[in-house]
Amino acid sequence: MGVDPGTQIMGYALIEVRGQRVDVLCYDVINMKALGSNHAVKLKRIFDRMLELIDEYLPDELAIEAPFFGVNVQSMLKLGRAQGVAIAAALSRQIPYVEYAPTKVKQAVTGSGAATKEQVAHMLRQTLKLPPIAEASKFLDATDALSVALCHHYQKGNNVQAGGKSWGKFLADNPGRLNATTTTKKTSAKKLP
Repeated sequence: MGVDPGTQIMGYALIEVRGQRVDVLCYDVINMKALGSNHAVKLKRIFDRMLELIDEYLPDELAIEAPFFGVNVQSMLKLGRAQGVAIAAALSRQIPYVEYAPTKVKQAVTGSGAATKEQVAHMLRQTLKLPPIAEASKFLDATDALSVALCHHYQKGNNVQAGGKSWGKFLADNPGRLNATTTTKKTSAKKLP
């Protein structure tokens, strides 16, 4: 399960992995704009919805985007609380979690840590063969959550689909290389005048 935390809109995504095959089960948002400015009500909504998703899909792990450093301290605190509540929901069901920095997620999915939300969504559509979404801007938080889930999949050494390489795959494909000895050729050194 991937989560892109937010206090107005929180993205979530669930993927199923079988070998190198990745199937998207769902990706959407929890929209809390209509809940007003009461932060406690929003946090409860996040917790409740996370539990509903966990109970429905039974994920093995939670991958969540770490809050990015911002100028507004109050916004950072609220975002951190939203992230903490999502993590607490997972932990209440004994689901381990891992955090990824936004730049690491973008790097894993697009090859650039400075990619825009639109570039991330475009790459996900290509990589996972997702249908185009007519109102894509509404779902950028959902595709961000999907990118967090996919990043976690890649970080576990499953990045063959993304064109990357893993040591595990290299060693499996080249068993003789593990114990190969290296030889060095001695060269004579020339004396300089």
